[in-house]
Amino acid sequence: MISRNELKYFSSLLHKKYRLKENKFLAEGEKIVLEGLKSNFSCDVIIATPSFADQNEELFRSLVSNKIRIEIASAPDFKRISDTETPQGIIGVFQTKHWNILHEKFNNENILLYLENISEPGNLGTLLRTADWFGVKSVLISKNAVELFNPKVIRASMGSIFHLKIFTEIELKQLIYLKSKKYSFLCADLNGKNIFDFHKSGNCILSMANESSGPSQELLKISDEVITIPKLGEAESMNVSTAASVLLSQLTLNI
Repeated sequence: MISRNELKYFSSLLHKKYRLKENKFLAEGEKIVLEGLKSNFSCDVIIATPSFADQNEELFRSLVSNKIRIEIASAPDFKRISDTETPQGIIGVFQTKHWNILHEKFNNENILLYLENISEPGNLGTLLRTADWFGVKSVLISKNAVELFNPKVIRASMGSIFHLKIFTEIELKQLIYLKSKKYSFLCADLNGKNIFDFHKSGNCILSMANESSGPSQELLKISDEVITIPKLGEAESMNVSTAASVLLSQLTLNI
């Protein structure tokens, strides 16, 4: 069984301060944990409840054969490290990964996704999942965005966080650097060229911004094109992850 000290340590990873300090995060739920184990992220330990372990003997035999550390925690103890109301009974403790945009070649990457000031964890996680669905391999996230390894982001990504190269704390000068690598900038905004009339040529970076404040003036200034989804109804705005799905669907038609 898991020790008191370890339980306290793992529960501290529910807080951003300690995730940043320890360079570790929690991934909760069977699907997300399994995606993490299949990825190149390092897993320190798998924590499970007795009932989950009993109901998934084959899975646990596989973990043991792959020399993955497993600890069992009682249901009350497990709740202390869970971020959900109804825990599934399995959590993985993974080491964070960091990518450097200046060291990345982006070979054969036709579309990158840049996210500016996305503050809602569910939106960020869903945007990662959307990018993954459409084959985007690299996602860039600005400063002043919600923390990447927030449990709600990880949960909303449904494991896609483990499939992507994700660059955080991106500044304007780094975006300008990418322009020198022959990436054009497409900025999504309410006022822009109709995406259904737009024809992409060459490599591009699609920029999506906080849905309440929209793209910054600095981002608009460096954008080569501003694109939009035409509005037919009375809704004031579209959820940013939904908008990204529509735009990426169009932009990836001919890849």
